[in-house]
Amino acid sequence: MALYVQKYGGTSVGTVDRIEAVADKVAGFKAEGHDIVVVVSAMSGETNRLIGLAKDIQSAPNPREMDVLVSTGEQVTIALLSMALDKRGISARSYTGSQVKILTDTAHMKARIQDIEVSSMQSDLEAGRVVVVAGFQGVDDQGNITTLGRGGSDTTGVALAAALKADECQIYTDVDGVYTTDPRVVEGAQRLEQITFEEMLEMASLGSKVLQIRAVEFAGKYKVPLRVLSSFEDGPGTLITTEDDSTMEKPVISGIAFNRDEAKLTVVGVPDVPGVASRILGSISRENIEVDVIVQNVAADNTTDFTFTVHRNDYDAAEKVLQKVAEELGAREVAGDNKIAKVSIVGVGMRSHAGVASKMFDALAAENINIQMISTSEIKVSVVIAEKYLELAVRALHSAFELDADDTVSE
Repeated sequence: MALYVQKYGGTSVGTVDRIEAVADKVAGFKAEGHDIVVVVSAMSGETNRLIGLAKDIQSAPNPREMDVLVSTGEQVTIALLSMALDKRGISARSYTGSQVKILTDTAHMKARIQDIEVSSMQSDLEAGRVVVVAGFQGVDDQGNITTLGRGGSDTTGVALAAALKADECQIYTDVDGVYTTDPRVVEGAQRLEQITFEEMLEMASLGSKVLQIRAVEFAGKYKVPLRVLSSFEDGPGTLITTEDDSTMEKPVISGIAFNRDEAKLTVVGVPDVPGVASRILGSISRENIEVDVIVQNVAADNTTDFTFTVHRNDYDAAEKVLQKVAEELGAREVAGDNKIAKVSIVGVGMRSHAGVASKMFDALAAENINIQMISTSEIKVSVVIAEKYLELAVRALHSAFELDADDTVSE
């Protein structure tokens, strides 16, 4: 029999009825003889409610006290789920992050896990109990409650699976796996049976919202098999694992990711001299604005146009910074566009297949979609296009790479 760490998100435990359904699912695994550790989030909406209460009192609450406050959401869920399991005749024991203990650094609201004590959990598992752990939280070496930031419950689940050497970490969510692209955009999108950590990292960083990047990074580092499943219907889900020989038979492209939240800025007519890129990007980084795709074009008059993309929410702040930098550098102007999108094809199969990028460009050209910027890595090609063409581009690429064919999604 196997040891599974199962993580259930806020939607999965959003009501008492949903918690009862999770208890039924866990009971089914126990009936098969498996050992189970369950990691849960707060009930959906609860963390936002708690943050709202804090903001009603103080516009900028103390981070330590915020961690004390928001960590209570998961404490409610672990107790209720343990009660639901007990009602079914299953022995269960709940743990907060500090009770486990999940030791973190001291960075409140964005703590990093440093160590996990597994002795209590192992004793419970040996006694036949289900261990129910609060996600998203830990404790520092001074005994202060800490929280792990966005995606923290997924990270808790993966970290516990690594510490306990679990056979699999199962992430239960409101979708039944990882798809070739968003099914709301492409009707023929298919669920992938398997995808590599490397591909999943690219998909997550490029706009896929199924898993948080941090959890995938953790799973890849410690080689924890990770499976995405639906809380609401049975099915095999998608297994995220290390690359192996079977990937030789994988399709060239595993999926298409996209991000609507993009904006681009161009400093036009910058003197083409050493240090210009550093001056421009340094000013942006000092404002804690992340830069994505970068393109530099050199003109015949020894000037350059320096273009880069940022998150759309950062567009106004970045433009303000650039206006000042452009004046200092003697640039002609700052131009911008906050109506762009990024579309990316992802797949480890690119390593052994030539012509992938040209096939992508041909498919977009056939739809008269202009490519504004290009960025590549060993397993992905990203293009920046006008936002109005996003869905057309995704459908065209999905068709061009035959991702809706049945033989593209199985190993």
